[in-house]
Amino acid sequence: MQKVAIVTGAARGLGASIALRLADEGLDIGVLDLDEKRCIEAVDAITEKGRRAVAVSVDVTDEISVRKAVQEVETRLGPPTVLVNNAGVMSSRMSHKMTLEQWDLVINVNLRGSFLMSRETCPYMKDAEWGRIVNISSTGALGLMGGANYSSAKAGVQGLTKTLAIELGKTNVTVNAVAPGFVVTDMTRATADQVGVSVEEMEQEAARDIPVGRAGTTDDIANAVAFFVDERSGFVSGQVLYVAGGPKC
Repeated sequence: MQKVAIVTGAARGLGASIALRLADEGLDIGVLDLDEKRCIEAVDAITEKGRRAVAVSVDVTDEISVRKAVQEVETRLGPPTVLVNNAGVMSSRMSHKMTLEQWDLVINVNLRGSFLMSRETCPYMKDAEWGRIVNISSTGALGLMGGANYSSAKAGVQGLTKTLAIELGKTNVTVNAVAPGFVVTDMTRATADQVGVSVEEMEQEAARDIPVGRAGTTDDIANAVAFFVDERSGFVSGQVLYVAGGPKC
């Protein structure tokens, strides 16, 4: 049966790169994001590769929206047996100044969203007796100045990953996480704007502390995701892979 993947937050940036990489691996892709119209460019790029793709609007924090989006992918492409939980946001502020709204937003999108999407797609994987879930965490899970919400959410994603790996292992479903280090994305650019520096300055500063001497790219992360999705990684589950140009833990 043709494999179908869902990638959340896939309209652009890291999510789009992951979707395109999985299309190169022969998967059809459900391209999910808040705004369906923003997904069209990614969908067109995937179809140019000869794979099927659909753009679907979803609010990953809302269980009804998640259920409808997954059902739409199943109807239009087939049962999804690969899920990449990439949707994420940041809203940085020192803990003593952080609002509850900032806390809830980041926890809900990054952690609650990963849970809801995983819960909704698991039945398809169990029915197929095969599946792959790849969660996008971050080196921020190890602690991040001004990012108590983000760090907590991404650490939670790692806990979710390990628990799902235990629960789903006997059904031939693997669950792993990729934890990027410094990668230039739209989120990085937004952070640079927030702290009042250029993204180029931020990249140069970060590269000085990275053993391989450069910032990461979205392709670096997409390649790691593709490894976990591959048939040959079936004995790898519950792992967190730091893709950060050097050791982080």
